[in-house]
Amino acid sequence: MTFKTKIKGLLLVGTVLPAPVFAQQTAPQQPPQAAAPAPAEQADQAAEPQEEKPEVSAPGGVSDEVVVVGRRIPNVVRTSRQVASLLTEADIARTGEGDIAGALQRVTGLSVVGGRFVYVRGLGERYSLALLNGLPIPSPDPLRRVVPLDLFPTKLLASSLVQKSYSANFPGEFGGGVINLTTRAVPKKAFLEIGGNIGANTATTGQLGYVFQGSRNSVFGYLDSQLALPPGLAASQANGRLLAVGGNFNLRQLQDITISLNNAETNVIQANTSMPANWGLNFSAGSSWDVGTVRLGFIAAAGWSTDWQTKAGLQQLSNGEAVGPNGIPILRPDTDFNFVSSENRVIVNGLLGFGAEIGEHRIRFTNVYINDTIKEARIQAGRDDTNVGRDVLLNRSFTGTFQRQLITSQLVGEFKFDKLTIDVRTSYANTKRLAPYERNNNYAFSARARDFVNDLRSPGQASTVAFSRLNENVWAAGADFGYKVEGGPFPIRLTAGYAFTNNQRNSSRFDYRFNVNGVLPFEVTQQRPDFLLSDFNVQTFGIFLNTISTTAPFFTAGLVVHAGYAQFEIEPLDGVQLTAGVRYESGNQFVNPVDVFNVNPAATRRTEINRNYVLPGGTLTWNFAEDMQARFSVSKTVARPQFRELAPQTYIDTDTDRTSFGNQFLQDSQLFNAEARYEWYFGRDERLTIGGFYKDITNPIESVAFNVGGTFNTTYANAPKGQLFGFEAEVQKYIPVDQIVSWRALATRRIFINANYTFTNSSISFGNNDTTVFPFSGEVRPARDLFRLGQPLTGQSDHIVNLQLSLQDRNSLSEQTLLVNYASERATQRGPNGQPDLVERPGLRFDFVVRQGFKLGGVPLEAKFEARNITNVRYQEFQTLNGSRIDNNTFVLGRTFQLGLSAQF
Repeated sequence: MTFKTKIKGLLLVGTVLPAPVFAQQTAPQQPPQAAAPAPAEQADQAAEPQEEKPEVSAPGGVSDEVVVVGRRIPNVVRTSRQVASLLTEADIARTGEGDIAGALQRVTGLSVVGGRFVYVRGLGERYSLALLNGLPIPSPDPLRRVVPLDLFPTKLLASSLVQKSYSANFPGEFGGGVINLTTRAVPKKAFLEIGGNIGANTATTGQLGYVFQGSRNSVFGYLDSQLALPPGLAASQANGRLLAVGGNFNLRQLQDITISLNNAETNVIQANTSMPANWGLNFSAGSSWDVGTVRLGFIAAAGWSTDWQTKAGLQQLSNGEAVGPNGIPILRPDTDFNFVSSENRVIVNGLLGFGAEIGEHRIRFTNVYINDTIKEARIQAGRDDTNVGRDVLLNRSFTGTFQRQLITSQLVGEFKFDKLTIDVRTSYANTKRLAPYERNNNYAFSARARDFVNDLRSPGQASTVAFSRLNENVWAAGADFGYKVEGGPFPIRLTAGYAFTNNQRNSSRFDYRFNVNGVLPFEVTQQRPDFLLSDFNVQTFGIFLNTISTTAPFFTAGLVVHAGYAQFEIEPLDGVQLTAGVRYESGNQFVNPVDVFNVNPAATRRTEINRNYVLPGGTLTWNFAEDMQARFSVSKTVARPQFRELAPQTYIDTDTDRTSFGNQFLQDSQLFNAEARYEWYFGRDERLTIGGFYKDITNPIESVAFNVGGTFNTTYANAPKGQLFGFEAEVQKYIPVDQIVSWRALATRRIFINANYTFTNSSISFGNNDTTVFPFSGEVRPARDLFRLGQPLTGQSDHIVNLQLSLQDRNSLSEQTLLVNYASERATQRGPNGQPDLVERPGLRFDFVVRQGFKLGGVPLEAKFEARNITNVRYQEFQTLNGSRIDNNTFVLGRTFQLGLSAQF
């Protein structure tokens, strides 16, 4: 059976792809299939991939066929009017990745930082735009407005398009590129698929780890009333009443509030000598049918997974340079901790889509739900020379539950009237992040007790708890119009549209410390955390809760964008296509910190950035030979500060123990983009591409680090200028095995090779008179006080290499794939107080994936085996100076092995 991109009667639910100027970006939709095709179908599945007939898709789906006279179109990527890469459903399946972030790191020029955020050509996640079916989605991450892509299981998606050159139909916040995720479509035929998997990690499964109870519903990742905000704290926050003795409350009232907190369930860490395995279940079904002249259909998918990961490693921090041998400056750790952290991640997801097709008109209604919860228990042992003393051994524990949730509903209509196409679309999306009871308990070793103690007062001895929540809503709507102009010397296609986005966020974080009205008895200080903070001790010894987050613990933020664009596509000469347009975009962004307790009005300055932009973009494609073409593209785009970067609210990154806060004086970044690419399509779905790119950035936003009292702090500032340039190359080739060896057993096999390489160089530049604005004070300072001339942009690797080597059967599902990924070192944070930058070393990583189809009792089955991180690469983040090294955050990842089985009915 040949599955073509455009099939009469196929209902595409949620495949809205914003690009009226380039060809179909989704993979050919194909019902799930694991076993060998029926004999009648095998003849159609030739040794080479099948030729596809592409479509053009707009933000609302404005579409029409691309007709290139005198040129055979063998490939979807080739028909694109822009520089783009496409991950089809088959590509995603080949990688075997569980979330789309992992699959995207195989794309040319892309790297994934922190396992969640995609960097395009070395530009940070702020320069990448993520869309779902062509519509915006909010982020549940408190530090970023960009959605973390590990949130999207690959089982919900049909394809992912990465467009690297800008076109006017896209939002203007387009720096490195746009990543458009396309959900699965309603199938032509009914199907039902059920699957599951089990996995293990060599550093986690069956090994020592740490757990705590937390929520009673942790098996599904949902928080219950046990972790609800206590009424006393809720009233204090709502009414702006600071928890402090002698102020709004007396000691007895503070003790009552302290007693109301959940204690043992969130405070007690227990050792588990044999950590559990990883599990997952998934289900999907779909069908379509005719009702008169209308074709209706639906698709539904659901999944659940629970994964465990134990990290054991080293976290260090240096306050500054020390004098080494022969007077050479070196780095020495002033804070030095070994740590073990265990995380349980539970994901529940669902997709429900409906579609209707009336002749050439389509209506689609798509709904996506994702709930992603991480529960972490961490223990640290070491010393803090700055705050406690070199000879004092410390023991710190942390527990926290982080629930992220995404809900989105999208309604899209695509209407075709001869030469005119009209698309309308609207969507609502909501994300939440709840983090109740982030508890820290710090103990110091006492020679007198020969044990660790916590008196709640002395340096290195403290207990704290924090409650944070984030809620973000995004409303979006738009309309697109396309019209073919015929009868002239050459065909012209005109498109125009309007888009509206309203993004609103509320974020709060309240931190509290347990204090004592007096001195605790020595024997009490030796008690474990839940006993130390028991109701008896609170009432007997005067323990009470005190508010310590007094600077803007709550903020509201919003971004409203109105945009209109006009664009044309012409083919003035045979084989020469020009797509050009301009976008007018009006953006109104604000961040409003709230001085909840009325203690620091100066720190709650409202920030507003109201800017209008005219953003042109154009791409010329020259098909100068039967199987070769060249592209040239130039454009102007913007990058706005993210909400957290503008808010002065303090936030602690629990992964790194680093404190960050925003800068109210940040400005938009403006980018000039240029690139050229040569493409040679020497066979169906076979290609060689080589391209170069250049970006000039005015006012790039960079992280700035500094060390205060042994605490690593991060904020943000505009550098005057930034430049980035590089080149990338990709080759994709199929080789029938019988061309190499004449083994009968391999007669139906072929080798698939995809290799890509990206080189990127970036630098910050400024003149002697260039300045930047410091946070809080708004002081204008020389740029050289914060930045070093020529230092690279954060997150940029000079070299990125990907290799996929697969052995495939042409007549049935049988595929064995070796995946290789390498990224060179990249700066993750600026070094504090003039120190060297913090550098991550991703290293060389090998994965192996096997997929095999077979039948059992007439039921088609697919078995999958995955081996991840075969080379056992560690996560390494460090600083170096003259041979010395500080391990800021280094830990073991382990090797992961997983078996999966799915059945199709």
